[in-house]
Amino acid sequence: MDYRGELAERLAARRQRAMGDLSEGALIELRAAVAQNPDDFIDTDEDAAFAELMQLLAAFERQRDAQDLLDDEEYYAARAQGLGALAIRADQLAQHSPDCADARLVALIAAELEPDSLLDDLLDLAERFPIEPGEGDLFDDVLARPALRVHAAVARTCLESARFKMALERCETLFAASGGDGIGARHTAALAFARLEDEAGFDRLDRRFDRAGSAWSHLARTILLFKLDRIDAATRALRGFDRLCRGGSYALLRPFFVDLYIPDRPQFTPGSFEESVLAVHEAEPVVADIPDFPSWAYSQDWFAGSAADYARSTGLDW
Repeated sequence: MDYRGELAERLAARRQRAMGDLSEGALIELRAAVAQNPDDFIDTDEDAAFAELMQLLAAFERQRDAQDLLDDEEYYAARAQGLGALAIRADQLAQHSPDCADARLVALIAAELEPDSLLDDLLDLAERFPIEPGEGDLFDDVLARPALRVHAAVARTCLESARFKMALERCETLFAASGGDGIGARHTAALAFARLEDEAGFDRLDRRFDRAGSAWSHLARTILLFKLDRIDAATRALRGFDRLCRGGSYALLRPFFVDLYIPDRPQFTPGSFEESVLAVHEAEPVVADIPDFPSWAYSQDWFAGSAADYARSTGLDW
């Protein structure tokens, strides 16, 4: 999430609405002025809370990056301390500014609740910040993105807690409001369709987004075909995952620890190793129900060899 960029964008959007129609030149000048001095344009408690939250999240990410060289005991102690402090301050911001959906979302996620408890609280939050289909794509309205993030968190938590049909229902709500899916709900939906062995649903999703592949879709297709016991097709899909997703074989056979999404899925470059790692991480609740899947993938000599080659070329352990 581009914290500073989204803050500037939302401040410019709010000021533009207050000022009415602006010429293209005036709009460019407004956006430049906001980007240079965003604090001068904060007029509401919600934006003030959002601005402080973005600073907190940026500082938290810097602290988290600095913890990578700590041993396990030190790392988890520092992590717990950082999350606790973030949860407390985000909750304070949410109480002071109830309209700041992101503050409440961050407070809930940073509290590290059990999936069932988290889902209950997220559903309450989603009712507080509903999303409705409109003429355009809601993601294009920067002021609507916090609500989209809340509903996307609901969908991911449904997947994590094995509520796969419920995850798909929430994804459909997101698609209806944001046809371009700037929030990435299609990734959650792909994994849910795979777990439910719903090939027709997966194909509809694939067509809906013009068959634009991702690490999630390639991995989900492989899982789906494996669950349907169409091993030849699953093997071809696994080759596609290996070929099209950088380091995908290594990510699947040597899963990485991925920390909490606060407040949403981390930014990644399409086709990157980071994308593969995120897709494998989100697939964990699905793969947990098919323990033969990782061992089957490992049994493919070419797949294990690809993982080993990637490890050697990047200095990773194998």
